[in-house]
Amino acid sequence: MIKRLKYKEIDFKKYENCIDTSVQKNFYAHREILDFLSGNWEILVYGDYEFVMPVPFVKKFGLRFVHIPLFCQQLGVFGKKDCPEINLEFLTFLQNNFRTVIYAFNCKNTIRNYAVTKKNYFLGKGDYALNRKNYFKGRKSTVKSAQHLIFKELQLDSELLAFIEKHFKGLDKSADRNKFLTYVTYLNQEEKLRIFGSFKEVKLTNLALITDSGSSFSLLGLMNDDEFMKENGSSFLIDRILKEYLHERSFDFMGGNIRGIEVFFKSFGAQLQEYPIVQPSKLKIFTNIFPNQQ
Repeated sequence: MIKRLKYKEIDFKKYENCIDTSVQKNFYAHREILDFLSGNWEILVYGDYEFVMPVPFVKKFGLRFVHIPLFCQQLGVFGKKDCPEINLEFLTFLQNNFRTVIYAFNCKNTIRNYAVTKKNYFLGKGDYALNRKNYFKGRKSTVKSAQHLIFKELQLDSELLAFIEKHFKGLDKSADRNKFLTYVTYLNQEEKLRIFGSFKEVKLTNLALITDSGSSFSLLGLMNDDEFMKENGSSFLIDRILKEYLHERSFDFMGGNIRGIEVFFKSFGAQLQEYPIVQPSKLKIFTNIFPNQQ
């Protein structure tokens, strides 16, 4: 049976143990990350924390709406196995008891007969040389052409923050861009951030921001100085990170729904992972403005 627990009711020791021992283990489901990205969240629990599902929300017009936070790709159901029947119970509970704007399950949540999905690309931990054989021919060529660049791991400072702010693309709202910079600073303080740069002589051309969970890397951001686009620094950076770390860490590209970005990720031999999302139409949200529970 599924129970709904407010934040103050959560046994966080049991919650974190469920996340850490789950087959769906996910960087973004941990308490400190959800506290920072959302600030408002509760959980659904099956049994004695056998399965858990974090549910973040926002408050608008005096009401609460389920909304996965910016920079958090997947949440969903976590447990020691993937159980389609239990996943469906969680989905049904969510639909019947919450006003949902958008919620993302994770790629290891099987929900039968539920066809609404988004794309992600992923490389499991393994041998770099074997994986490189799966690169697209064109990607091998661009990587080869960029070997004159210099690869460095960097520490966050004011100059790097200025580079990120100037060259980060994909966020139109200034508030979202500011939140991204704040999030980067937070991850750095928590020692969960790795920064890698490519240089042409002494000039920084590209920057990769990576979240590090210890066993996996996730691509948080990839910034390019347009002045050096012809240097193929993005291809060089991803390839070097894989070369240095794929033997000990998986690599999550954290996206793939935009065609050009999808092709870029696939070209490194990454595998498609689809994850279910709940995103009702605006009309559906309006007509269900008063769900069964508040």
